Amino acid sequence: MAETRRLTLEALERLTHGVLAASGFDAAHAEAIGRVIDAAQRDACHSHGVYRLLGMASAVREGLARGDVAPEVIDHARTIVKVDARFGFSPLAFERGLPALIEKTRRQGIAAMAINRCFHFTALWPEVERIAAEGLVGIAMTPSHAWVAPHGGSRGLFGTNPLAFSWPRPHAEPYVFDFATSAIARGDIELHRRAGKPLEPGWAVDSAGRPTLDPQAALDGAMLSFGGHKGSALATMIELLAGPLIDDMTSLESQRFDHGRGAAPCHGELILALDPQAFLGVSLEAAQARAEALFAEIVAQGARLPSERRRAARRRATTEGAVEIPAALVEELEALRSGQD
Repeated sequence: MAETRRLTLEALERLTHGVLAASGFDAAHAEAIGRVIDAAQRDACHSHGVYRLLGMASAVREGLARGDVAPEVIDHARTIVKVDARFGFSPLAFERGLPALIEKTRRQGIAAMAINRCFHFTALWPEVERIAAEGLVGIAMTPSHAWVAPHGGSRGLFGTNPLAFSWPRPHAEPYVFDFATSAIARGDIELHRRAGKPLEPGWAVDSAGRPTLDPQAALDGAMLSFGGHKGSALATMIELLAGPLIDDMTSLESQRFDHGRGAAPCHGELILALDPQAFLGVSLEAAQARAEALFAEIVAQGARLPSERRRAARRRATTEGAVEIPAALVEELEALRSGQD
């Protein structure tokens, strides 16, 4: 088992902000990115925690991404807000556009936010959780790089193409899921490679299109979608909705834009928000009760609701005031923070 280091939550925050500052991110970007990176680490989402700082630093170092540019919020239409990230990272763009998205949703009942020209390397659940905190239903999706073969294919075409959803609950934490349409997240394959662990069957193929359990062969080859043709179809939907529909890049176009530099994917993101009050009016309370009955039936069968493990990890980290991180990763990040990469 790989050696780990225990960092207090304060030390985690200092490490994250230090790496971002040393990598060329201004205070606004560092704070917005730090919030989602540290939240993922607290929730034991290791593939989207501080590990992601390596790719972010690389994107700025390679001159692809900017860490010091202010996103532009555009009042595009009655139900649409656009945010031009101007080749910066998405967390700040999301935060700057969120108030307009909420205001439009409350006024119209449904609204969309399109983030363009952004580098997105973080989890989507912090975004839909923010929407649910306002009493709204949230949906978010984004392409990435062409790492995933379509069902029946053998070469990367789709991104991991995550989809996130949140349902606000009046007396409980929101119902939230966030998953890649690939069989596993790209970051998890990279973490398997770093740890020297084999992959699970059905996750990937090598460069010749043969099934592989070797993480490096998978990174050189292609990942597979989850659920065969069903995951492939969902990935296609996300390519279209968060690509051409919002006038941004598909995963294949994003990969070509990268020119083999291996930086974070650059593309767009689509976020939808729906107001249950506008849809339901006086029926809101009864509809919420029916939703709660559905959740209760799930749990009564011995199943768990999505995000329960993540939230348990959050409570544990909060109680203990610390998280465990692979020692080799901490050393790599500390070198970045001190400018020794």
